[in-house]
Amino acid sequence: MNFLEILKQKDIEAYRAFIESSDKGHFMQGPEWAKVKSAWKWEAVVEKDGQGVIVGAMSVLIRRVPGMPFTMMYAPRGPVCDIHDKDIMANLIGGVRALAVKYKAYTFKIDPDVLTSDKQFMALMGSFGFELHGDGKNFDSIQPRFVFRLNVEGKTEDEVFAGFHSKTRYNIRIAQKHEIEVKIRDKSALAEFLPIMRETGSRDGFATRPTEYFENMLDAFGPNARLYMAYYQGTPVAGTIAIQYGDKVWYLYGASSNSYRNMMPNYLLQWEMIRWAIEKKCRIYDFRGVSGDLSPENPLYGLYRFKKGYNGEFTEFCGEFDLILNRPIAALVDCGIRLMRKARHLKNKRHSVESQSQPQQAEK
Repeated sequence: MNFLEILKQKDIEAYRAFIESSDKGHFMQGPEWAKVKSAWKWEAVVEKDGQGVIVGAMSVLIRRVPGMPFTMMYAPRGPVCDIHDKDIMANLIGGVRALAVKYKAYTFKIDPDVLTSDKQFMALMGSFGFELHGDGKNFDSIQPRFVFRLNVEGKTEDEVFAGFHSKTRYNIRIAQKHEIEVKIRDKSALAEFLPIMRETGSRDGFATRPTEYFENMLDAFGPNARLYMAYYQGTPVAGTIAIQYGDKVWYLYGASSNSYRNMMPNYLLQWEMIRWAIEKKCRIYDFRGVSGDLSPENPLYGLYRFKKGYNGEFTEFCGEFDLILNRPIAALVDCGIRLMRKARHLKNKRHSVESQSQPQQAEK
Protein backbone atom coordinates (compact mmCIF):
# COMPACT_ATOMS: atom_id res chain seq x y z
CA MET A 1 0.00 0.00 0.00
CA ASN A 2 1.29 3.45 -0.88
CA PHE A 3 0.90 6.57 1.23
CA LEU A 4 0.36 10.09 -0.09
CA GLU A 5 1.36 13.16 1.90
CA ILE A 6 2.27 16.79 1.55
CA LEU A 7 6.04 17.06 1.82
CA LYS A 8 7.27 17.79 5.34
CA GLN A 9 10.38 19.85 6.07
CA LYS A 10 12.14 16.84 7.60
CA ASP A 11 11.78 14.98 4.30
CA ILE A 12 13.40 17.65 2.09
CA GLU A 13 16.71 15.78 1.74
CA ALA A 14 14.97 12.49 0.89
CA TYR A 15 12.83 14.37 -1.62
CA ARG A 16 15.88 15.97 -3.24
CA ALA A 17 17.66 12.61 -3.42
CA PHE A 18 14.63 11.03 -5.10
CA ILE A 19 14.39 13.79 -7.71
CA GLU A 20 18.09 13.59 -8.49
CA SER A 21 18.06 9.79 -8.79
CA SER A 22 15.05 9.54 -11.10
CA ASP A 23 15.39 9.44 -14.89
CA LYS A 24 12.47 11.92 -14.91
CA GLY A 25 14.27 14.17 -12.43
CA HIS A 26 14.49 17.84 -13.34
CA PHE A 27 16.06 20.84 -11.63
CA MET A 28 12.69 22.63 -11.71
CA GLN A 29 11.23 19.84 -9.59
CA GLY A 30 13.95 20.25 -6.96
CA PRO A 31 13.48 22.34 -3.79
CA GLU A 32 16.23 24.69 -5.01
CA TRP A 33 13.98 25.99 -7.79
CA ALA A 34 11.51 27.25 -5.17
CA LYS A 35 14.21 29.63 -3.93
CA VAL A 36 14.66 30.99 -7.45
CA LYS A 37 10.89 31.45 -7.96
CA SER A 38 10.57 33.39 -4.72
CA ALA A 39 7.38 35.19 -5.83
CA TRP A 40 5.57 31.83 -5.76
CA LYS A 41 4.53 29.64 -2.83
CA TRP A 42 6.10 26.17 -3.01
CA GLU A 43 4.61 22.85 -1.94
CA ALA A 44 5.29 19.26 -2.97
CA VAL A 45 3.29 16.05 -2.80
CA VAL A 46 5.02 12.70 -2.40
CA GLU A 47 3.92 9.11 -2.68
CA LYS A 48 5.64 6.57 -0.44
CA ASP A 49 5.64 2.78 -0.41
CA GLY A 50 4.95 0.61 2.63
CA GLN A 51 8.52 1.11 3.86
CA GLY A 52 8.21 4.88 3.73
CA VAL A 53 10.40 5.22 0.62
CA ILE A 54 9.39 7.91 -1.89
CA VAL A 55 8.20 6.40 -5.18
CA GLY A 56 6.61 9.50 -6.74
CA ALA A 57 6.79 13.26 -6.29
CA MET A 58 5.52 16.50 -7.72
CA SER A 59 6.73 20.01 -6.91
CA VAL A 60 3.99 22.63 -7.22
CA LEU A 61 4.36 26.41 -7.53
CA ILE A 62 1.38 28.47 -6.38
CA ARG A 63 0.69 32.12 -7.20
CA ARG A 64 -2.25 34.37 -6.40
CA VAL A 65 -4.15 36.04 -9.22
CA PRO A 66 -3.74 39.83 -8.78
CA GLY A 67 -6.85 41.39 -7.28
CA MET A 68 -8.57 38.06 -6.67
CA PRO A 69 -8.66 35.50 -3.81
CA PHE A 70 -7.83 32.66 -6.23
CA THR A 71 -4.52 31.10 -7.23
CA MET A 72 -3.04 29.19 -10.14
CA MET A 73 -0.81 26.16 -9.59
CA TYR A 74 1.98 24.96 -11.83
CA ALA A 75 4.26 21.91 -11.73
CA PRO A 76 7.15 22.65 -14.12
CA ARG A 77 8.38 19.42 -15.72
CA GLY A 78 6.55 17.27 -13.18
CA PRO A 79 5.67 14.67 -12.13
CA VAL A 80 8.71 12.61 -11.18
CA CYS A 81 7.65 8.96 -11.06
CA ASP A 82 6.80 6.02 -13.27
CA ILE A 83 4.53 8.08 -15.52
CA HIS A 84 2.63 4.98 -16.68
CA ASP A 85 1.75 3.81 -13.15
CA LYS A 86 -1.90 4.82 -12.94
CA ASP A 87 -2.13 4.44 -9.16
CA ILE A 88 0.89 6.64 -8.41
CA MET A 89 -0.23 9.23 -10.93
CA ALA A 90 -3.77 9.25 -9.53
CA ASN A 91 -2.53 9.68 -5.98
CA LEU A 92 -0.17 12.53 -6.87
CA ILE A 93 -2.96 14.33 -8.70
CA GLY A 94 -5.18 13.70 -5.68
CA GLY A 95 -2.57 15.46 -3.57
CA VAL A 96 -2.60 18.38 -5.99
CA ARG A 97 -6.38 18.60 -5.68
CA ALA A 98 -5.98 18.81 -1.89
CA LEU A 99 -3.55 21.70 -2.36
CA ALA A 100 -6.06 23.33 -4.72
CA VAL A 101 -8.66 23.38 -1.95
CA LYS A 102 -6.15 24.80 0.52
CA TYR A 103 -5.06 27.60 -1.82
CA LYS A 104 -8.33 28.20 -3.72
CA ALA A 105 -6.71 27.31 -7.03
CA TYR A 106 -8.80 27.67 -10.16
CA THR A 107 -6.40 25.77 -12.43
CA PHE A 108 -3.39 23.46 -12.35
CA LYS A 109 -0.88 23.45 -15.22
CA ILE A 110 1.73 20.83 -15.98
CA ASP A 111 4.28 20.42 -18.79
CA PRO A 112 5.90 17.01 -18.18
CA ASP A 113 9.20 15.67 -19.42
CA VAL A 114 7.35 13.26 -21.70
CA LEU A 115 7.62 12.85 -25.46
CA THR A 116 4.67 13.66 -27.69
CA SER A 117 4.91 10.11 -29.06
CA ASP A 118 3.90 8.64 -25.67
CA LYS A 119 0.24 7.99 -26.44
CA GLN A 120 -0.23 5.88 -23.29
CA PHE A 121 0.66 8.85 -21.09
CA MET A 122 -1.50 11.20 -23.14
CA ALA A 123 -4.51 8.93 -22.70
CA LEU A 124 -3.82 8.62 -18.96
CA MET A 125 -3.80 12.40 -18.54
CA GLY A 126 -7.07 12.64 -20.42
CA SER A 127 -8.63 10.07 -18.08
CA PHE A 128 -7.73 12.33 -15.14
CA GLY A 129 -9.53 15.28 -16.73
CA PHE A 130 -6.53 17.18 -18.10
CA GLU A 131 -6.84 19.17 -21.31
CA LEU A 132 -3.88 19.46 -23.68
CA HIS A 133 -3.29 23.02 -24.87
CA GLY A 134 -0.92 24.69 -27.25
CA ASP A 135 0.46 23.30 -30.47
CA GLY A 136 2.60 26.28 -31.46
CA LYS A 137 5.91 25.65 -33.15
CA ASN A 138 7.83 28.55 -31.61
CA PHE A 139 8.28 29.60 -27.97
CA ASP A 140 4.56 29.74 -27.22
CA SER A 141 4.56 27.83 -23.92
CA ILE A 142 6.08 28.37 -20.48
CA GLN A 143 8.80 25.75 -21.02
CA PRO A 144 10.18 24.97 -24.48
CA ARG A 145 8.29 22.23 -26.24
CA PHE A 146 11.13 21.50 -28.67
CA VAL A 147 14.71 20.95 -27.49
CA PHE A 148 17.93 19.26 -28.50
CA ARG A 149 19.29 16.61 -26.16
CA LEU A 150 22.73 15.05 -26.45
CA ASN A 151 23.30 11.62 -24.93
CA VAL A 152 26.79 11.62 -23.35
CA GLU A 153 26.36 8.55 -21.15
CA GLY A 154 29.53 6.47 -20.95
CA LYS A 155 31.29 8.51 -23.65
CA THR A 156 34.70 10.15 -23.63
CA GLU A 157 35.32 13.75 -24.66
CA ASP A 158 36.95 12.57 -27.87
CA GLU A 159 33.97 10.39 -28.75
CA VAL A 160 31.48 13.19 -28.12
CA PHE A 161 33.58 15.77 -30.01
CA ALA A 162 33.93 13.44 -32.99
CA GLY A 163 30.14 13.27 -33.22
CA PHE A 164 29.74 17.02 -33.79
CA HIS A 165 29.15 18.27 -37.31
CA SER A 166 32.40 19.24 -39.01
CA LYS A 167 31.46 22.95 -39.11
CA THR A 168 30.81 22.93 -35.35
CA ARG A 169 34.19 21.30 -34.65
CA TYR A 170 35.81 23.90 -36.93
CA ASN A 171 34.14 26.80 -35.09
CA ILE A 172 35.24 25.47 -31.69
CA ARG A 173 38.80 25.33 -33.00
CA ILE A 174 38.45 28.89 -34.36
CA ALA A 175 37.69 30.09 -30.81
CA GLN A 176 40.66 28.15 -29.47
CA LYS A 177 42.89 29.53 -32.23
CA HIS A 178 41.94 33.08 -31.23
CA GLU A 179 42.78 32.14 -27.64
CA ILE A 180 39.26 32.73 -26.34
CA GLU A 181 39.53 31.91 -22.64
CA VAL A 182 36.57 30.34 -20.81
CA LYS A 183 36.40 30.71 -17.04
CA ILE A 184 33.93 29.47 -14.44
CA ARG A 185 33.02 32.51 -12.37
CA ASP A 186 31.04 33.24 -9.22
CA LYS A 187 28.10 35.64 -9.04
CA SER A 188 30.37 38.69 -8.87
CA ALA A 189 30.89 38.17 -12.62
CA LEU A 190 27.19 38.86 -13.23
CA ALA A 191 28.36 42.47 -13.56
CA GLU A 192 30.11 41.31 -16.75
CA PHE A 193 27.44 38.84 -17.89
CA LEU A 194 24.31 40.99 -17.60
CA PRO A 195 25.38 43.87 -19.88
CA ILE A 196 26.13 41.26 -22.56
CA MET A 197 22.77 39.62 -21.85
CA ARG A 198 20.96 42.95 -22.30
CA GLU A 199 22.90 43.53 -25.52
CA THR A 200 21.79 40.10 -26.74
CA GLY A 201 18.18 40.76 -25.74
CA SER A 202 18.17 44.04 -27.64
CA ARG A 203 19.65 42.35 -30.71
CA ASP A 204 17.36 39.31 -30.69
CA GLY A 205 14.20 40.92 -29.32
CA PHE A 206 13.63 39.31 -25.90
CA ALA A 207 13.27 40.68 -22.36
CA THR A 208 16.00 39.96 -19.83
CA ARG A 209 15.85 39.01 -16.16
CA PRO A 210 16.98 41.32 -13.34
CA THR A 211 20.26 40.79 -11.50
CA GLU A 212 18.50 39.38 -8.42
CA TYR A 213 17.05 36.50 -10.44
CA PHE A 214 20.46 35.23 -11.49
CA GLU A 215 21.93 35.83 -8.04
CA ASN A 216 19.13 33.72 -6.52
CA MET A 217 19.75 30.96 -9.05
CA LEU A 218 23.48 30.75 -8.41
CA ASP A 219 22.94 30.89 -4.64
CA ALA A 220 20.16 28.29 -4.62
CA PHE A 221 21.97 25.66 -6.68
CA GLY A 222 25.47 26.36 -5.37
CA PRO A 223 28.10 24.26 -7.16
CA ASN A 224 25.37 22.67 -9.31
CA ALA A 225 24.98 25.99 -11.17
CA ARG A 226 27.81 27.50 -13.18
CA LEU A 227 28.34 30.88 -14.76
CA TYR A 228 30.73 30.48 -17.69
CA MET A 229 32.39 33.60 -19.11
CA ALA A 230 34.38 33.82 -22.35
CA TYR A 231 37.16 36.43 -22.64
CA TYR A 232 39.22 37.77 -25.48
CA GLN A 233 42.41 39.38 -24.23
CA GLY A 234 40.73 40.00 -20.89
CA THR A 235 37.54 41.50 -22.36
CA PRO A 236 34.29 39.60 -21.60
CA VAL A 237 32.67 38.70 -24.93
CA ALA A 238 30.10 36.00 -24.09
CA GLY A 239 28.65 34.03 -21.20
CA THR A 240 26.34 31.17 -20.32
CA ILE A 241 24.61 29.70 -17.27
CA ALA A 242 24.17 25.93 -16.84
CA ILE A 243 22.68 23.72 -14.14
CA GLN A 244 23.62 20.12 -13.34
CA TYR A 245 21.00 18.08 -11.49
CA GLY A 246 20.91 14.31 -11.26
CA ASP A 247 21.87 12.74 -14.57
CA LYS A 248 21.51 15.89 -16.71
CA VAL A 249 23.10 19.25 -17.43
CA TRP A 250 20.90 22.03 -18.86
CA TYR A 251 22.05 25.06 -20.80
CA LEU A 252 19.76 27.80 -19.46
CA TYR A 253 20.97 31.23 -20.58
CA GLY A 254 23.42 32.47 -23.15
CA ALA A 255 24.65 35.91 -24.16
CA SER A 256 27.15 37.23 -26.68
CA SER A 257 28.53 40.66 -27.44
CA ASN A 258 27.97 42.15 -30.87
CA SER A 259 31.74 42.40 -31.04
CA TYR A 260 34.03 39.38 -31.48
CA ARG A 261 31.24 37.06 -32.61
CA ASN A 262 33.46 36.05 -35.55
CA MET A 263 35.75 34.43 -32.98
CA MET A 264 33.02 31.90 -32.15
CA PRO A 265 33.06 32.15 -28.32
CA ASN A 266 29.56 30.62 -28.08
CA TYR A 267 30.73 27.40 -29.71
CA LEU A 268 33.53 27.02 -27.20
CA LEU A 269 31.19 27.81 -24.30
CA GLN A 270 28.85 25.01 -25.38
CA TRP A 271 31.75 22.59 -25.58
CA GLU A 272 32.90 23.51 -22.06
CA MET A 273 29.39 22.91 -20.67
CA ILE A 274 29.19 19.56 -22.48
CA ARG A 275 32.57 18.66 -20.98
CA TRP A 276 31.07 19.36 -17.55
CA ALA A 277 28.25 16.88 -18.27
CA ILE A 278 30.82 14.26 -19.29
CA GLU A 279 32.93 14.97 -16.19
CA LYS A 280 29.88 14.53 -13.92
CA LYS A 281 29.05 11.25 -15.68
CA CYS A 282 25.66 12.55 -16.75
CA ARG A 283 23.36 10.85 -19.19
CA ILE A 284 22.00 13.92 -20.99
CA TYR A 285 23.20 17.38 -21.98
CA ASP A 286 20.10 19.47 -22.71
CA PHE A 287 20.46 22.45 -25.06
CA ARG A 288 16.94 23.61 -24.16
CA GLY A 289 14.63 25.35 -26.59
CA VAL A 290 14.53 25.63 -30.35
CA SER A 291 11.67 26.31 -32.74
CA GLY A 292 9.63 23.42 -34.05
CA ASP A 293 9.28 25.26 -37.36
CA LEU A 294 12.29 23.94 -39.24
CA SER A 295 11.84 26.15 -42.28
CA PRO A 296 15.03 28.08 -43.17
CA GLU A 297 12.81 31.16 -43.56
CA ASN A 298 11.91 31.05 -39.86
CA PRO A 299 13.77 33.88 -38.03
CA LEU A 300 14.61 31.31 -35.31
CA TYR A 301 16.19 28.87 -37.76
CA GLY A 302 19.70 30.09 -36.90
CA LEU A 303 19.26 28.95 -33.28
CA TYR A 304 18.10 25.54 -34.50
CA ARG A 305 21.07 25.23 -36.85
CA PHE A 306 23.54 26.24 -34.12
CA LYS A 307 22.30 23.62 -31.65
CA LYS A 308 21.81 20.95 -34.33
CA GLY A 309 25.52 21.15 -35.06
CA TYR A 310 26.30 19.32 -31.81
CA ASN A 311 24.45 16.26 -33.09
CA GLY A 312 21.89 16.02 -30.28
CA GLU A 313 18.48 14.46 -30.71
CA PHE A 314 15.68 16.79 -31.78
CA THR A 315 13.08 16.22 -29.06
CA GLU A 316 9.39 17.18 -28.96
CA PHE A 317 7.64 17.12 -25.59
CA CYS A 318 3.91 16.49 -25.32
CA GLY A 319 3.13 20.08 -24.30
CA GLU A 320 1.07 21.77 -21.59
CA PHE A 321 -1.84 20.13 -19.77
CA ASP A 322 -4.42 22.10 -17.79
CA LEU A 323 -6.68 20.72 -15.08
CA ILE A 324 -9.46 23.29 -14.76
CA LEU A 325 -10.70 23.33 -11.18
CA ASN A 326 -13.08 26.32 -11.36
CA ARG A 327 -14.32 27.01 -14.88
CA PRO A 328 -16.14 30.33 -14.24
CA ILE A 329 -13.02 31.81 -12.64
CA ALA A 330 -10.80 30.31 -15.36
CA ALA A 331 -12.98 31.97 -18.03
CA LEU A 332 -12.84 35.28 -16.17
CA VAL A 333 -9.06 35.19 -15.80
CA ASP A 334 -8.57 34.17 -19.45
CA CYS A 335 -10.77 37.09 -20.51
CA GLY A 336 -8.70 39.46 -18.37
CA ILE A 337 -5.47 38.15 -19.88
CA ARG A 338 -6.82 38.64 -23.42
CA LEU A 339 -7.89 42.21 -22.59
CA MET A 340 -4.49 43.02 -21.11
CA ARG A 341 -2.72 41.64 -24.17
CA LYS A 342 -5.00 43.63 -26.46
CA ALA A 343 -4.39 46.84 -24.45
CA ARG A 344 -0.64 46.24 -24.56
CA HIS A 345 -0.78 45.64 -28.31
CA LEU A 346 -2.76 48.85 -28.89
CA LYS A 347 -0.38 50.81 -26.68
CA ASN A 348 2.64 49.53 -28.58
CA LYS A 349 0.93 50.24 -31.91
CA ARG A 350 0.03 53.79 -30.82
CA HIS A 351 3.57 54.40 -29.62
CA SER A 352 4.92 53.17 -32.96
CA VAL A 353 2.61 55.50 -34.91
CA GLU A 354 3.50 58.48 -32.70
CA SER A 355 7.22 57.79 -33.11
CA GLN A 356 6.90 57.65 -36.88
CA SER A 357 4.95 60.94 -36.94
CA GLN A 358 7.60 62.88 -35.02
CA PRO A 359 9.73 65.17 -37.23
CA GLN A 360 13.29 64.00 -37.54
CA GLN A 361 15.95 66.29 -36.11
CA ALA A 362 18.60 67.49 -38.48
CA GLU A 363 22.03 66.06 -37.89
CA LYS A 364 24.36 68.39 -36.05
